[in-house]
Amino acid sequence: MNIIDIITKKRLNEELSKEELDYAFSGYLKNNIKDYQMSALLMAICINGMTDQEIFDLVDIFIKSGDCLDLSSLEGIKVDKHSTGGIGDKITLIIGPIVASLGVIVPKMSGRGLGYTGGTIDKLESIPGFKVNLTEEEFIQELKDVSFAVTSQTSNLCPLDKVIYALRDVTGTTESIPLIATSIMSKKIAGGADKILIDIKCGEGALIKNNEDALKLKDIMERIGNFYNRETICEVTDMNIPLGSNIGNAIEVMEAIEVLKGKKSRLTDLSIQLASEMVKVSLNISLEEAKTKVINSLESGMALEKFYQFVKYQGGKIEKLKVSEFKQEIKSEKAGVITNIKALNIGKLSCSLGAGRINKEDTIDYGVGIILNKQVGDVVNIGDTLFTLYKKNSNNITLNISEYYEIN
Repeated sequence: MNIIDIITKKRLNEELSKEELDYAFSGYLKNNIKDYQMSALLMAICINGMTDQEIFDLVDIFIKSGDCLDLSSLEGIKVDKHSTGGIGDKITLIIGPIVASLGVIVPKMSGRGLGYTGGTIDKLESIPGFKVNLTEEEFIQELKDVSFAVTSQTSNLCPLDKVIYALRDVTGTTESIPLIATSIMSKKIAGGADKILIDIKCGEGALIKNNEDALKLKDIMERIGNFYNRETICEVTDMNIPLGSNIGNAIEVMEAIEVLKGKKSRLTDLSIQLASEMVKVSLNISLEEAKTKVINSLESGMALEKFYQFVKYQGGKIEKLKVSEFKQEIKSEKAGVITNIKALNIGKLSCSLGAGRINKEDTIDYGVGIILNKQVGDVVNIGDTLFTLYKKNSNNITLNISEYYEIN
């Protein structure tokens, strides 16, 4: 058995055996397979896909590459939430505290940025002092004390996913449905939660671009969950325009706090929807009852208090959160109504400012990003500020506004 034959076989769209998958992927983890060889295999998978059996086998290989988290010492239902990611998606920072404030345990193991913007871990690291690398003991203790904890993927839990995740990010293979399903479900199952909510972002600003692919991903992830006796609920949500007003890292944390303080927006509505689903399956109540509890948590300040408790517990100093001092307002050159905000281009712009990664070694600038001052449906006049850039320096950036906003 050798890696060239395995790459060739997948390039020819032939099914790989579990032994061949194990040889390639476990070999990469052990540094027996080179970056460029695994990149070629990932690209072949991205182009040709995988059979269900290959996906089930690969999930098993990922899980068995390290330890599984045992949360049996925690009383009550443990529900995990994952988003496939999108431009401006900071929902974990909102719904984790909401659900935890209602007596449900929310263990969250998150990754760094995959694509044009930072991931949940990057966003949390923008809070000075916030500790994202928790030991298993620290993670479980926080779940006992706070009911909500977020840690970066530990070195001994699905370590194979960690290295493949980083390589996918920089090889143009982030959009492969089999690889997305394998990455997410292996971590969720190894993470020890009883129930799993997957938020499948679909649209221009997401990894999944169309509803057909979103439904394929939903189907395979629910079947993986059933195979491992984990109730898995997948919700397909829209990502054709950015989610919320803030795109970056520190500024997304700021917007999450605004929602927890009562700001009404599309982001708020989606947060309520997803949190209600988590509460429903965890407390075994109707969706209507769950939604009432979620809204009460927001309106009473319980969710905001839980967020602050969570941040403080992990060492974060939220009062020291800051964004770049270098701002540039992008003004409208025409009057009319905003009919579209091009999420993908906004994400690429945010990345070019320093808020995301092009290479896996890149360092994110937590203080840069974009605030959308106008949303779809807003009326604008010539000279109105459409969006504001937060930059690394005072140099002005020249942009073609039509690449980001459609105004008619």
